[in-house]
Amino acid sequence: MRISRRRALALSAGFAASAVLGPPRDAAAAVAPRLPTPRERAVDPLSLVHPELRKGAAEMIAMTGKMPPLSTATLAEMRRGMAGWARPRRTDVPVATHVVAGRRGVPDVTVYVVNAKPGAARPAILHTHGGGYVLGDAALDVTEMQELALTLDCTCVTVDYALAPEARWQVSTEQNYGALKWLYDRAAEFGVDRSRIAVYGGSAGGGHAALLAIRARDRGEVPLVAQVLVYPMLDDRTASTRRVPAHVGTFGWNGASNRYGWQAFLGVAPGTRTVQAAAVPARVASVAGLPPTFIGVGTIDLFVDEDIAYARRLIEAGVSTELVVVPGAFHGFDMMSADTNVARRFTAAKLDALRRAFGQAPGTPAA
Repeated sequence: MRISRRRALALSAGFAASAVLGPPRDAAAAVAPRLPTPRERAVDPLSLVHPELRKGAAEMIAMTGKMPPLSTATLAEMRRGMAGWARPRRTDVPVATHVVAGRRGVPDVTVYVVNAKPGAARPAILHTHGGGYVLGDAALDVTEMQELALTLDCTCVTVDYALAPEARWQVSTEQNYGALKWLYDRAAEFGVDRSRIAVYGGSAGGGHAALLAIRARDRGEVPLVAQVLVYPMLDDRTASTRRVPAHVGTFGWNGASNRYGWQAFLGVAPGTRTVQAAAVPARVASVAGLPPTFIGVGTIDLFVDEDIAYARRLIEAGVSTELVVVPGAFHGFDMMSADTNVARRFTAAKLDALRRAFGQAPGTPAA
């Protein structure tokens, strides 16, 4: 799977922008930025990046330094800028656009069905895109889904769920579940084995995939064989009421952006008692009964602590869980530095997690 450097730069520019929605409604949500110590101020942030990833991190810094801060005022501009970075679609992998009727009072949602093969009985992936809950769209990821479908000989469905703040979590999560149930109900039409469906997403898409797995467990309508969560956005308390070390979240997605994304998604100040547990994977009362899980994250990604904590909860609940923590890797490193050995190994790990879930042979180890 390849993601163009130009598109990765555009995505990281949106992700890394500093962002605020204004004063939180609950004073408890306000976390004063922790001032770095003299020793921390003397450390070059790039020195904390894995040597293979430093070129990509430097390019990200150069690009994001020219971008306006992400805010309610600049959100539309950011979205328009990202729309032009879609990669050309492959001509050898079919893509069909469908509209899934809204469930439980939510609007209809567009999905892209990639690599359907009527008459077959292949595995399938329900994919949710990233973008901090406020950016991105499914069309941007169609080419990636084509490549994933070819690699794994499967069908992929990616969901163009409604973005925040125009739509809160109740809408987008129900749209994603509706798309999953639609895929399950029409599996034969697309050549899908209903017993081999996984959910997959990165960043906010990983948060949505985690929420989707929870809903599938609770409703008992669609069995899942795996959830593959790539540096997932799981906990609204990160950088709101829970401080993070000064060196974490420097590249790719920062604390201010995190607060913006969560408040837009939740409709209330993140980190407060007003947040509904159903909207946040890390707040769910029990993770028992969730499908086998892959979680991958870097040590300087803003989400590293929350992702490790979620993996620990899964393990303690008896859920088969693989946790990959990449030294010196930042948010989106596998896109920015896709041709490095460290990124290739990370990509190979998540692909093998899907292969295991689908009952396929493991891939060739990366160099």
